[in-house]
Amino acid sequence: MDGRPPFVVLDGVDGCGKSTQAARLVEALRGRGLEVEHLREPGGTPEGEALRALILGRDSELSAGVEALLFCAARRQLLERRVAPALERGAAVVCERFHPSTFAYQAAAGGLPEGPLLDLLHTWAGSPAPDRVLLLELPVPEAAARRGAATDRIEDRGLEFQEAVRRGLERYAELAPELAQRVDAAGSEDEVAGRVWAAVEDLLG
Repeated sequence: MDGRPPFVVLDGVDGCGKSTQAARLVEALRGRGLEVEHLREPGGTPEGEALRALILGRDSELSAGVEALLFCAARRQLLERRVAPALERGAAVVCERFHPSTFAYQAAAGGLPEGPLLDLLHTWAGSPAPDRVLLLELPVPEAAARRGAATDRIEDRGLEFQEAVRRGLERYAELAPELAQRVDAAGSEDEVAGRVWAAVEDLLG
């Protein structure tokens, strides 16, 4: 980190509380006097938002390979246009979703081979790299109940697909133990926010 504010990712299955906890973390970091960029994936740039609409739109028919390439392109654009400039000017970055989602959705659940997908992401969308990735863990049925009705073509794939995603996120944590930290997302919003803060507080020096 070289003394700069942190770049933190929150990831997990649909409905696990990523957006809520990202907003809470942003609030906590700003309370420490930091400027914070709050970003989501895919998105955060005009090009990324256009790709988000394409990937998630119910009119799209995309294979897992095409999805992975589009996610990678959106992420590269976000890193170049939003993340790197923010870190360079001394702002912290909190991002909803990153490599774990692509790995879990397109490899573990989508059938792509693990190694080539990770190589793609690390080679073409790997810099700046997050300082910590928090995987918010919640049973899929509970996450689905929190989320409510599906709103896009990936959520439409149902609970069995989400279970494969959950297993993929666990696999990512096994492959990147120095980066990924698993966080229990059960309980009240305040309880989970406390666990998230405990998982990143050491990054502030």
